[in-house]
Amino acid sequence: METQTDPNQNPPKTKRHIFILSGQSNMSGRGGVIKNPHHTPNKRWNGVIPPECSPDSSILRFSSTLKWEQAHEPLHADIDNKKVCGIGPGMSFANAVRQRVAGELGLVPCAVGGTAIKEWARGEELYENMVKRSKESVKGDENAEIKALLWYQGESDTSSEHDAEVYKANMENLIHNVRQDLNLPSLPIIQVALASGFEYIEKVREAQKGINISNVICIDAKGLQLKEDNLHLNTEAQIKLGHMLAEAYLTHFDV
Repeated sequence: METQTDPNQNPPKTKRHIFILSGQSNMSGRGGVIKNPHHTPNKRWNGVIPPECSPDSSILRFSSTLKWEQAHEPLHADIDNKKVCGIGPGMSFANAVRQRVAGELGLVPCAVGGTAIKEWARGEELYENMVKRSKESVKGDENAEIKALLWYQGESDTSSEHDAEVYKANMENLIHNVRQDLNLPSLPIIQVALASGFEYIEKVREAQKGINISNVICIDAKGLQLKEDNLHLNTEAQIKLGHMLAEAYLTHFDV
């Protein structure tokens, strides 16, 4: 019988490429989450895992208890735990990247649904938790390296004109702060420009696409298929987004 090694006790001799997944619900994933009438909670995940999101021994996730384990959908179930999570972009991203890089991939889920950019300011719980989880993911492992932050957030900032107007400055502060606090001054950051939102969505999208900071790029989710709520990406769209994120990473940052 094959003996499985503990990824926490036996750091790999090969490289572990670590990716922080953060933002709000379209990063944590609502693909396959369906109505569950006459039950509490009134939603459930349908359990369907497309091949592109299948687990693989080379893909790990950092759990809420700061332990490495084999990654599987829903990636954010114990992080965005006040909502029902489903398919997000993380596993399709990882499966696409693993075919092109040697070693293990470590995913650090941090996204929480319904959160505005001000809740990700330095000193706020969400931000501090993301930084703590990111630091712990590489602690004591000389073969582990944080390779990029994947960020999909902003829908909660599209309801108010003021929130939309200050989005760019708040996002630029987040980029500066996370790089400083992780001591990674050129950390690659891949933003996702919104596919959905409310009255001031175009102002937030303009801010996202207008950020001009070294090693920060933006991919556009506009046009990806939404669920019937017109807010969340469906499973097929999440798979496509994962591939878009992978292509962006491999094209711009995999050196």
